[in-house]
Amino acid sequence: MEKRDTRSEIIRVGTDHIARQGFKAAGIDAVLKEAGVPKGSFYHYFKSKEEFGLAVIDHFAEHFEQRLDVFLDDEEVAPLNRIRNFFESGLTRLSQNQCTRGCLIGNLGQELADLNERFRARLDEIFGMWRERFALCLRAAQRQGELPDALDPNTTAGFILSGWEGAILRAKVMKSPQPMRDFVDVLFGSILRKH
Repeated sequence: MEKRDTRSEIIRVGTDHIARQGFKAAGIDAVLKEAGVPKGSFYHYFKSKEEFGLAVIDHFAEHFEQRLDVFLDDEEVAPLNRIRNFFESGLTRLSQNQCTRGCLIGNLGQELADLNERFRARLDEIFGMWRERFALCLRAAQRQGELPDALDPNTTAGFILSGWEGAILRAKVMKSPQPMRDFVDVLFGSILRKH
């Protein structure tokens, strides 16, 4: 019989709850009940709800990093198409969940950045890593002649990340993927092209 990784199961279930309800509204009791873990066990795995929240953030970031790897590291695809494919995949995923979930890191940034410095710092670090992943792909696009040398990859990557996160927020508010579609269309029609 396979031994169950209780801590990982609590984090997995907690990630789902927090993605749907936000951090403050996600009750530990409901997470533990769904995970099939006795309430007293929570503090065996986590010192506090804050530690639990940080573990959820790291879990989500790790899985998101794997998605970035799949798309942005695919050397069979031209660099700008890697970025486009990543965004098209995200648009499809949000459409499939009826624009209800969005990006957990973006959601938590909006909910917690002003309330908890540890959360703010970790979320900022994750956004910085994502920005760098886009910048690396933009540099590859420059090397292959897809983008002009004058384009600043770091600034453009920051713009892309901010625009994408904003488009996800608007999609959730509108209950429509249209803001994300508009973002992708404008990004590749006007900004990420050789001038």
